[in-house]
Amino acid sequence: MSSFLFVVPPLVGHVNPVVGVASALAARGHRVAWAGEPALIRRLAGPDAVVHPCPPDACEGPGEGPGAGVADAGRPPDLRGPEALRFLWERFLVPLAEAMAPGVREAVGVFRPDVVVADQQALAGALVAEDLGLPWATSATTSAEFADALASMPRVAAWNDTLIGGLRERIGNPGGTGDPRFSPHLVLAFSTPELAGPALRGGDRVRWVGPSLAARPRAAAFPWHRLDPGRALVLVTLGTANAGAGRRFLTEAASAVRARAARVQAVVADPEGVLGERAGDPDVIALPHVPQLDLLERTAAVVCHAGHNTVCEALWYGVPLVVAPIRDDQPVIAAQVAAAGAGVRIRFGRAGAAAIGTALDTVLDEPRVRAAAAEVSAAFRAAGGTTAAADHLERLARQEDPV
Repeated sequence: MSSFLFVVPPLVGHVNPVVGVASALAARGHRVAWAGEPALIRRLAGPDAVVHPCPPDACEGPGEGPGAGVADAGRPPDLRGPEALRFLWERFLVPLAEAMAPGVREAVGVFRPDVVVADQQALAGALVAEDLGLPWATSATTSAEFADALASMPRVAAWNDTLIGGLRERIGNPGGTGDPRFSPHLVLAFSTPELAGPALRGGDRVRWVGPSLAARPRAAAFPWHRLDPGRALVLVTLGTANAGAGRRFLTEAASAVRARAARVQAVVADPEGVLGERAGDPDVIALPHVPQLDLLERTAAVVCHAGHNTVCEALWYGVPLVVAPIRDDQPVIAAQVAAAGAGVRIRFGRAGAAAIGTALDTVLDEPRVRAAAAEVSAAFRAAGGTTAAADHLERLARQEDPV
């Protein structure tokens, strides 16, 4: 029996993929614990999860419950490109790492893990494990980092490296040299090359395991009786951290669906009530929370922000996408979807009902798009998911080559 400590940021999309992995390890008799925001982790991993808490002011954020909108707190809605990257690192990732580091050290001392599993955005996990000489694995819940997006921006890349170096001096081993986003032992990539393309970063430690899907807490009762089996079902969602930026887009998407109401029906994740849910509306069912995985089993298309989890969950079911990236890793993921032929990319800030509708027609009607989505789905399912990830972690705990 081995012990695994999962270190995660207070972000739903970064906790969900490893919930299934942690559960699989526990089912095999291993000890599992978490370092992060207790309420969020227990909401997603179950009330009995063993959680070593982080400082509340570092792990609580505005929004719908713990972990909603944390990285966006105070960020101007129109911030893009290098300035958005600077905001993410200087205002979220680095302060979060500094705040988490003492808690991670304490968790290691109390739990005494054989392996630390650190999310790419929970840098304290990697830096503390490196400092203490513990084997650690990277949990790459988005494939964007493998694309080396900063290769064409050397000055930005140098700034990023300097920022990481300063953080390492403060909370880790000043003599370390590796990138804390890529473990030298094992990098679990929750995608496959059929979507993400080849890994340009991470070296030979990258293991493509595909999406990790696990049972989740049920949302409030969903009106399944309102779904029309005679029409194509479209899911529209902007994820858990983009509600404030999505008012115009959700309105335009609803209009695009209504213009096709003879053959299309939509379920819209609308946490802020932008669309003003109308009881009994036959065309657009707008709710604050929706059971995404359950819906995807019967969905014909997804319109989304190109969040990695939503994209991978849709393609797991072979559902093609209309992707409208907003910021951060989303443009990279949207480019991957388009390059794989599994969807259509549109501009979030400018797309109106006509552009959204045209893209929707393409993913619903073009056989080539649906075939490409099916190919990615087959690759995902062959990759092994939670079982493969747990296998690799067990090998690392036994100090075997996790191949």
